[in-house]
Amino acid sequence: MRAAFDEAVALHQQVAEREAAAIERAADLIRTSLKAGRQVLVFGNGGSATDAQHFAAELVGKFEVERRGWPVVALTADSAVVTSVANDFGFAEVFARQVEALGRKDDVAFAITTSGASANINVALRRARLAGMRTIALTGRSGGETAGLADVHVNVPGTTSARVQEVHRTVLHVMCQLIEATDKTDG
Repeated sequence: MRAAFDEAVALHQQVAEREAAAIERAADLIRTSLKAGRQVLVFGNGGSATDAQHFAAELVGKFEVERRGWPVVALTADSAVVTSVANDFGFAEVFARQVEALGRKDDVAFAITTSGASANINVALRRARLAGMRTIALTGRSGGETAGLADVHVNVPGTTSARVQEVHRTVLHVMCQLIEATDKTDG
């Protein structure tokens, strides 16, 4: 048990030191896009899917500041869309098809992945770039192929999904705090 806590603390410290500038760039990109009337499409698989939904909830609702709701959509939340696209087009298209349908130039596509190797994440980021969207990736391990598909890459270099996901949640909360920080009244 102690080893798990020690590993989580060390990984948090490592990311705080190495990734602060990238976290700030990601938050600034999202904030700037939202202020310009654009939207954020966020997505991931498994635990990262729930992180995507949590992030959307914090920004549509509120994190810590009373403000207007922002248009942030978790592409993992509509089970009918996810399962119909998976059935009709294959699982690699579950996010890409939604990016194609919902995303517009200058919107943000925000991928969350512990491996950086998920085909459906990478296909969606490629589709987002074709649509003129800005891309952010929050990854684990080395960042994998996903790292090269993002305008802004935030990496949590842990090797176990559990530790990476723990730090991902902290990074997402820090991003929410930064996004809200400059606009306490008008969003």
